[in-house]
Amino acid sequence: MSKLLRKPVQKELEQGVTLIHEVTSENSSLEYVRFKMIDLAPGAAYSEKLGNQECCIVALTGKINVSDGEVNFEEIGTRESVFEKKPTDSVYVSNDRTFKVEAVSGARVALCYSPSEKQLPTKLISAEDNGVEHRGTGNNKRMVHNILPDSDPSANSLLVVEVYTESGNWSSYPPHKHDQDNLPEESFLEETYYHEMNPQQGFVFQRVYTDDRSLDETMAVESGDMVIVPAGYHPVGVPEGYTSYYLNVMAGPKRIWKFYNDPDHEWILKR
Repeated sequence: MSKLLRKPVQKELEQGVTLIHEVTSENSSLEYVRFKMIDLAPGAAYSEKLGNQECCIVALTGKINVSDGEVNFEEIGTRESVFEKKPTDSVYVSNDRTFKVEAVSGARVALCYSPSEKQLPTKLISAEDNGVEHRGTGNNKRMVHNILPDSDPSANSLLVVEVYTESGNWSSYPPHKHDQDNLPEESFLEETYYHEMNPQQGFVFQRVYTDDRSLDETMAVESGDMVIVPAGYHPVGVPEGYTSYYLNVMAGPKRIWKFYNDPDHEWILKR
């Protein structure tokens, strides 16, 4: 039984609100990253009071209204499927606030959390604010939507990105890690992956491993699954005929993304 692979739970929290995933420090080895995925029926609402943590609310699909009791953002969200491959809208809410998410249409919403003590302004991260990057060469190409990168000072700890990897390609590759607080060479960041595939019956392979192999898991990941990365290298391989999407959440003691490539495979970058 994998300790890192999570299947959807499909648990009704209240009428019209279905919990798909929940990752906490109580049910995982993660200290800095929490994650929740919910589905909302049209008109349904979900509320939560944040303690000493911040939250990035990502309108994965559908349209939603978001409020922190003072600031309101209405009808945000840009797509019905993540495979429209266009950025979406998100809202950052700081610690010690209460937020409410209401579905205008049927919606899937990602709630990305990390520890926070310094209160910052609630902020709409519009689709237009997402930096779009094309990374890699050859069979190592992917497209990235930077929702909350380390260059954006809007958060205290959270980093949030979306990644698309086409058929027959690899992502998070060559294998890299960020599990040592050793700046400027490497930063310590925990990470979660929420995966979807197109067509939906597809799968990807993800390996999570450390140099000493004390952690070494290779998983067949299906659409809607999550993978937890507490440490180690974490490449993703996409079979022919399918497109991969994943939502990454990262957090650690310092809000800097500085990764270290596996020396055994770094030669690939020098071809």
